[in-house]
Amino acid sequence: MYVKRLLTATLAACLFTVQAAHAAGRELVMGLIPAENNEEMVQKFEPMRAYLERKLGHKVKVFTATDYTGVIEAMKKKRVDIAWFGPLSYILAEREAGAEAFAVGVRDNGKSTYKSILVVPGNSPAKTLADLKGKSVAFVDPASTSGGLMPTYMVKQETGRMPQDFFGKFTYAGSHDAAELAVKNKTVDAAADNDITYEKMLGKGLITQESNRILLESPELPGSPMVYRKDLDARLKKSIKDAIVSAHDEIQVTGYGNLSRYEEALPSDYQKIREMVTELGLKREQMLK
Repeated sequence: MYVKRLLTATLAACLFTVQAAHAAGRELVMGLIPAENNEEMVQKFEPMRAYLERKLGHKVKVFTATDYTGVIEAMKKKRVDIAWFGPLSYILAEREAGAEAFAVGVRDNGKSTYKSILVVPGNSPAKTLADLKGKSVAFVDPASTSGGLMPTYMVKQETGRMPQDFFGKFTYAGSHDAAELAVKNKTVDAAADNDITYEKMLGKGLITQESNRILLESPELPGSPMVYRKDLDARLKKSIKDAIVSAHDEIQVTGYGNLSRYEEALPSDYQKIREMVTELGLKREQMLK
């Protein structure tokens, strides 16, 4: 019996050693949703990617997709381990792929929150949401918080109707940058965006306050979280979280917007988003188009 127990313990230890060695050498993949131009986002996240690779001792690769759903599906299929999501796409990834929020970026203004906005051309006669009835309007993506969920909620709260029923022509631009450029080029009468992308594009001279005027803004929204798959090894998850929240000690952190650091986030921080989804009665297929 003693020999049998010893043999079992030895085999278990060997198996643990093999698994640990495999985990130590495995590649980690970080997914980025297409809130901005994909090439620009990959470039922006490069310092963080390189830092994580050095800090964790794992090769870290960046994955992008043409829409929010692509990153969620990649995590669901275990092709993505860590991801940066918007609040709504995080809730969808939580349901679909077992995502778990662990950190959120703190902007230079000291806030980890942001706002959804509706933008119109500078010379638009529109003064209120009611003035956009029957007009051509672009949101960003059904899985975008500031470019999908929040403006939908605002329209429903004020008009009692969903955007596709209130506006004349309703489309999705695909990214926040594209939505702003559609307003600038006057291919739409209005578009949804957020204050982060708006300020970024103003700073780069891609738009001006004369070309793109903010018509409405939402209450504060919880910031875009960094998440990992819940089924990752607990020690690896702790290492990832510790590396992210202390990254500002070693590098100029990067992410969505101008960030000074990352702080710990919890799944419960996003309850407001879950409640909006429930209140609007949105189904899975309406958010994962």
